[in-house]
Amino acid sequence: MKHFFRLFLVCTFMLGACTGKQEAGKTTGGEEDGKPTVGMVFDVGGRGDRSFNDAAYHGLELAGEKHGIEFIHAEPSGEGADREAALRQMAADPDVDLVIGVGLLFSDDIASIAEAFPEKKFVCIDYIPKAGAKMPENLSGIVFEEKKGSFLAGAVAGLSTKTNTVGFIGGMESSIIRRFESGFTEGVKYVNPDAVVIPAYIGMTGSAFANPSKGRELALGQYAKGADIIYQAAGASGLGVIEAARETGKLVICTDRDQEPDAPGFVLTSMVKAIDRAVLKTIDDVLEGTFKGGSLTVFGIDDRYTDYVYNDRNAKLIGAAVHDRVEDIRKKIISGEIAVQEHAAAQ
Repeated sequence: MKHFFRLFLVCTFMLGACTGKQEAGKTTGGEEDGKPTVGMVFDVGGRGDRSFNDAAYHGLELAGEKHGIEFIHAEPSGEGADREAALRQMAADPDVDLVIGVGLLFSDDIASIAEAFPEKKFVCIDYIPKAGAKMPENLSGIVFEEKKGSFLAGAVAGLSTKTNTVGFIGGMESSIIRRFESGFTEGVKYVNPDAVVIPAYIGMTGSAFANPSKGRELALGQYAKGADIIYQAAGASGLGVIEAARETGKLVICTDRDQEPDAPGFVLTSMVKAIDRAVLKTIDDVLEGTFKGGSLTVFGIDDRYTDYVYNDRNAKLIGAAVHDRVEDIRKKIISGEIAVQEHAAAQ
């Protein structure tokens, strides 16, 4: 009966007023084994972005392998107008115990739905609390120290640039993506005060994270202006920036996941947010009875949940001297010797 209900839910979601895509994940485990069923609704761009959404999905896969849980997932269509409906249908499924919204655009919707379903647990990745509002006790916000991580990425760029000009391309202009830009710029200037940073954003709505052609266009323009390194924080749109780097023979710094496999030799580094590990840790907490709602959980640079990539694939591009300098900067940020102001809500 449980799987019949889930199949019914999937079909009504796909064929009804909401046109997003939802499908069953691994079906090992589930409530029959006393384990939670997890529902995840992806951000704009969905699975296959090789970045933010794919990292979150990998967290589900890790939890499935570790705990044998069952999970389902859904993708909002277009610009994500059916995001709220997808969350609500997940919450209404009596078999789903934990609902995860992937991305800052879920913040308002998931808070209101958590209040409507107090018996369920909810998580929002990159959650932005509403000013003056109390978070529901059954909602946990996951945030990362993306400004500090971007500062480190900026230091890598500032020490590596040959033209003294670097670029930044963000997806949707928003508070979180502006922190990527400001952290990057501060990092560049900290190690190379004479360097110029050219900023650009793809758009003002969620669709800005799903427009690789625009990302490529902006990147080609910045490379033409002399930038030899571009830092992209643009979700699936960043694939276009990566393509522009490959076309021009220039370098790109990526975000969320290590995207070096997408353009070997052209990805200087990636500012990674261990979204998969954070999802797994949250599911661990649910299973252990230590889930904490009503607050933000910060996954930072001190334990490398937020970090930059340095491994055998990009070590020659960065070089040992640059790596040593950036590691020293990392230690100084952690100690407070270098002050990098993160978002106030996460303090």
